[in-house]
Amino acid sequence: MKRIFLFIVTNLAILVVLSITLRLLGVDRILDEDGSGLDFNALLIFSAVIGFGGSLISLAMSKWSAKRMTGAVVIDIPSNATEGWLVDTVRRQARMAKIGMPEVAIYDSPDINAFATGMNKNSALVAVSTGLLQKMTQDEAEAVLAHEVSHVANGDMVTLALIQGVVNTFVIFLSRIVGHMIDRIVFKTEEGHGPAYFITSIIAQLVLGILASIIVMWFSRQREFRADAGSAKLSGRDKMIAALQKLQKEYEPSHLPEKIAAFGISGQKSKFGQLFMSHPPLQERIEALRDAR
Repeated sequence: MKRIFLFIVTNLAILVVLSITLRLLGVDRILDEDGSGLDFNALLIFSAVIGFGGSLISLAMSKWSAKRMTGAVVIDIPSNATEGWLVDTVRRQARMAKIGMPEVAIYDSPDINAFATGMNKNSALVAVSTGLLQKMTQDEAEAVLAHEVSHVANGDMVTLALIQGVVNTFVIFLSRIVGHMIDRIVFKTEEGHGPAYFITSIIAQLVLGILASIIVMWFSRQREFRADAGSAKLSGRDKMIAALQKLQKEYEPSHLPEKIAAFGISGQKSKFGQLFMSHPPLQERIEALRDAR
């Protein structure tokens, strides 16, 4: 979940910055071909360049931004047995998955969590929380590491960036059309574009970007099943099931106070809320692994 969250937040921020910068530079004026309407061909090219550009920049920055946002510290030289085990385990799994050795990092968080990121499967980052190291057994932690290594081996971040690029393109394209229509119909601008076009376009871009993340979240859920299967191959099916069951026990809503149960990681969500989940329900993942026997 952290991997997807970091990527989407960075992506949205870059899109907004790029849009504002290009507006200030006057690039948006090429979309108004004769002062009275949009040049849809130019708009589509503009949207694709900004959409894929923002996504690829997010991908290129993924390791750097993940380290800064989580405070993850890369293990250059293991200072204790736990760090040595982490590095050795990831090295062994990377060799089995036929990818380059990722950077291995630890970040301070009481939650059981881990993530992998990077624009190249041979130059990735695998990070685990201190909470995971404290609350999981070695076998369970091994399965989680294998899950993250599988994400890297499957090229999930690159595929995610390409899907996000396509989504961004349509978000920018539609947001400019919305801005144009409101500027013309509501604010009665007859030539060029007024401030309403710029403001409305940015607002529409943010709203459509959030809604479009439903597509990215659906993709993410499918890739989680595949990464679970990859972990089963690298570390063993039983270990991965045990790791998921540990997460169930840790975040089971019934174990939380009633007033905050709705905020639990595995809490019941509305059908609409489920569309924005980056991970499938833990029980579904466990059942998928058991059915694959």
